Formats: sequence, C-alpha cells, structure tokens
Amino acid sequence: MDYIEKALEKLRDWVDRILDALLGPEAQPEQEPIPIPVEDRR
Repeated sequence: MDYIEKALEKLRDWVDRILDALLGPEAQPEQEPIPIPVEDRR
C-alpha cells in the first residue's frame, strides 16, 4: 500500500505541474478596486 500512496503522490505532483504550465500559477482572487474620491460640485 505504501507503494501505491507514493505513486499517487507523484501523480498529483505531475498534475499540479502540468496545470501550472498550462494555466499559469494558481489563480488568485481579484483585488477590489480602491475607491477614488471625486469632488462633485454642481
């Protein structure tokens, strides 16, 4: 069973590397825009 666990761990590592190569690094959440004060004089 130990052999199977090691094989699965290596397989997961390879899948992570392939996905990183294809899609880029792990997606990060979009940053919220910073509100800019605007003087609204009418």
